[in-house]
Amino acid sequence: MEANLRWAAVTAIAPVAWGSTYLVTHRFLPPDHPLYGAAIRALPAGLLLLLVARKLPRGSWWWKSLVLGTLNMGAFFALVYLAAQTLPTSIASTVMATSPVVMMLFAWAALAERPRVTHLAGACVGIGGVCLLLLDGTAAVDAAGVLASVLAMVMSSLGYVLAKRWSQGIDVFSLTSWQLVAGGAVLVPVAVAVEGPPPPLDGPTLLGFGYLTVVATALACAAWFQGLRHLSAGTVGLIGLLNPLTGVLLGTALAGETLTPQQLAGLVLVVLGILLGQPAAARLLSRRSRPRAAAHATGPGPGDKAVTAPASGRHRC
Repeated sequence: MEANLRWAAVTAIAPVAWGSTYLVTHRFLPPDHPLYGAAIRALPAGLLLLLVARKLPRGSWWWKSLVLGTLNMGAFFALVYLAAQTLPTSIASTVMATSPVVMMLFAWAALAERPRVTHLAGACVGIGGVCLLLLDGTAAVDAAGVLASVLAMVMSSLGYVLAKRWSQGIDVFSLTSWQLVAGGAVLVPVAVAVEGPPPPLDGPTLLGFGYLTVVATALACAAWFQGLRHLSAGTVGLIGLLNPLTGVLLGTALAGETLTPQQLAGLVLVVLGILLGQPAAARLLSRRSRPRAAAHATGPGPGDKAVTAPASGRHRC
């Protein structure tokens, strides 16, 4: 139990850091160079982790790094930008909040990780909370933006599950660095072709990129893939709901925004959904079901045969 809580705390670093990128990007980064911004964020972070790992890909990991880097970094960043251009943040964040369910389905198909009832319940409660947090019924919806957001969510969910499946025997720093370098390398030529020369970088912009590169990308991605290694995909996906929650709380604390009663209710539901998806919740429900099962299995009547229930690990966490 302590180990699961520790890895859940490590994993939570990622969505909390990613939730802060909305504020940093809006205040400090150039708005007209999203492809360069994504490349500057991914490539230096990958090279930094590569210096730590000191390992280059071998054999099949050259093409696996390209696939994962495109799904989780390169194409993902581009699609998220398109969604951000054409959709309000509330709509885009709500679409991305459905990723826990998609991750569970991919993990079921690729990893034979059957979704737990607590995972599915947590996903439903958490998604409902995100909707209360972010949707007020006045935001305009663009079909192209919705499609881009859905594709980004599906691609990253598939990429995370593939990374979990392929990463046996690969240390997390190497795995993360290879994806970031590959994703950044894919973005650079696209940025040059679409956006021309790179944007000028002043002091605040450099500080903003420094935060995104070191904290919100290198550290956050390493924590995320560490969580995927030690926790189920369903549990990690639910922890990802901290992303929109962090964005809302930072907007309240630093940007002078206020929380409505509807948003406060949504906040409570998001936290409840995350807690429901943790292994401790499944273990608690399992313990509560044991006395009921024991009550049915004990106390045989005079003419009944005693039945002994097997204790062969049916209640795994």
